Amino acid sequence: MEDSVLAARIEDAVRLCELRNYPHFVGFLDERQAAMAEKIAKGLRFEQYMLWGGYDGAQRVVFGAFPERQQPDCDSFPVLPLYTVFRKEDPLSHRDFLGTLMAQGIGRETVGDILVEEGRCVLFVRQEVSEYIMAQMHKVGGAGIRFIEGDPGDLPAGRGFEELNSTIASSRLDCIVASLTHSSREKADSLIRSGNVSLNYETVLSGSTKVISENILSIKGYGKYRVDQIGPPTKKGRLRLLAKRYQ
Repeated sequence: MEDSVLAARIEDAVRLCELRNYPHFVGFLDERQAAMAEKIAKGLRFEQYMLWGGYDGAQRVVFGAFPERQQPDCDSFPVLPLYTVFRKEDPLSHRDFLGTLMAQGIGRETVGDILVEEGRCVLFVRQEVSEYIMAQMHKVGGAGIRFIEGDPGDLPAGRGFEELNSTIASSRLDCIVASLTHSSREKADSLIRSGNVSLNYETVLSGSTKVISENILSIKGYGKYRVDQIGPPTKKGRLRLLAKRYQ
């Protein structure tokens, strides 16, 4: 979804919500789009919104605009979990499930997180496509499967993270990019100035930009990272960097 289209849809959801006094929803949105949706809502001075993807910590979420009389809550969202079990001998992946969904003509906007582990998958979808998926999706990657609607219990770990631990000279963006990519400050600065680095889903062109805990970094060609901790200083005056790389 293009940014201009997303902006128009968020604005329409807020307007219709206020006009009709009824919740309106947009998405699923990826993390960059979700950050943009929040920014648009705040720019409209609209506070009755919520982002929800079916479980706490979901990466793909739906934007919900709620009327003043209604407290935003997750139960109001048109989001359903579907789950399936399959033979542990079938090494199915996130890509296998997503590819099959797309081949079935299911729009990406109607599909949330796909959490896969050995022998099990939980899929979060918009309510309007759930029956179609359960009726039509019987095979993934050559393996027979059948999706069921309902509480899947404990969720699979999903795609997971790689824990990263290093030390950096400062909390500048170029220092952190150099550490995460195992490259020099010069290489990191080149990546930044070329527009290949985004901080909290916005492109940043200055290596001197300060980074703090909970910031999200995306580096083209290297992946997406979450900064968990910067500091405290070591005995040599460097800062400890704890981060996670999305797998």
